Formats: sequence, structure tokens, C-alpha cells
Amino acid sequence: MEKVTISAAAREGIGVKGALSKIRAEKNVPAVVYGGHKEPVSVTVSVKDLDKIIKAGKNTLVEINLNGAQELALVKEVQYHAVTDRPIHADFQRVSMKDKMDVVVPIRLEGTPADIAQYGAIVEHIMREIEVRALVSAIPHEIVVDITSMTINKGIVAGDIKLPEGVELKTDVQAPVVALSIPKDDASAAAPADAAAQPESSSTKGKKDEEGNLTKGTDAAKK
Repeated sequence: MEKVTISAAAREGIGVKGALSKIRAEKNVPAVVYGGHKEPVSVTVSVKDLDKIIKAGKNTLVEINLNGAQELALVKEVQYHAVTDRPIHADFQRVSMKDKMDVVVPIRLEGTPADIAQYGAIVEHIMREIEVRALVSAIPHEIVVDITSMTINKGIVAGDIKLPEGVELKTDVQAPVVALSIPKDDASAAAPADAAAQPESSSTKGKKDEEGNLTKGTDAAKK
């Protein structure tokens, strides 16, 4: 699993008016490191380091150097300014390489079903993330789903997805992930006679920061 190493500094002036604005003016981002049976720690990280983590992809393992010690963590959330879209806060959750974690992983579709050309079908990407459980070292950045063989009559549910070794599905196995549909104007003329209205599967979600700034929260994979 890819690991990104960054440095952090203990955050001072918590609750002091203007402290967060000063941190951000210095091209740093306020953050919190929590979990792992330890007390939460308020820190600052550089915008440059946070961008490096985001570009590395969702669920990237982060080694945080703080006061001469190292903490292993995952980015759980990054908040962005509602107007400028700049990162203004980050949450890091401590992890252990020996423990399994439940995490959300993005789904990327690959391939082109024949029914797109034959019937004018449209791909409906219903579920874009799934929840899985795995050791930290085995957590994937994304799950690739090949939809080449999918048809109007046969969609894909979570239980159909082939997961990497050591990764366990937590999402409901019957949750629909992707399906093919035909536009209503074309359905009667283009759909095959046995096409169902709803394809069957192949296996029968603004808040404010400490200073009141309007934010929008997303995860570490935002690009």
C-alpha cells in the first residue's frame, strides 16, 4: 500500500479569534489526529502536504511526523471553503497495520457493453462507492468493475463485484451498483422483447468551522 509521509505541528491558540485565519494565511491547514485509543491532537499541516495526500488517492496511508514521533493515519475528511474551494480543515484517524478497518472505496467502471451500440442503452452508475473491511495494508484506492458483458436484462449488484484478496464486502450484496437503461422515447422501439423495466442483477449523503466559516465536507479523494 502506498504511504505518504508528512510533517505536522501542534496547533496553538485553539479558540482564539483569528487563529485559524492566521494558520490558513501561512498556507497551512488546521487538522485533528484522533483514534487509536489516544487523545485527539490538534495540529497544522501544510497545504502542499495535504494536496500530496489527496492526489495519491482515497485511503492512502499517511505517516505523520509530530514532535519527533510518527503516527500512521488515514484521512477521514477534508473540509473545503464553500466559495474558494480551498481546504480549510482535515481529520486524520490513527490506524494500526495489525487491525482490520471498515472503509468506503470508490468504484470505477471499465468497458463498454454491446447493448449501448445495439439498443442505445445508457449506463446508470447507481452506487459509486462500496464499504469494505480489510487490513490497512490491503485497503484498495478504488475497485474496478468491468461492465463489458452487462446487458439491459442483467445489471450488477454489490455481491457481483470481484474484490481483491483479503478484502471483505460490507455493503449489502443485493445493493444495485450499475445498470443499463433505454431512454423512454426509444424504449418501445429499441428494447429487446424480453427486456424488463428494471434490469435484474446477475446474482437473482454544509457545516461551519470553528470561526463560523461556511464549509463543505468531502473526503480525501476529492479532485
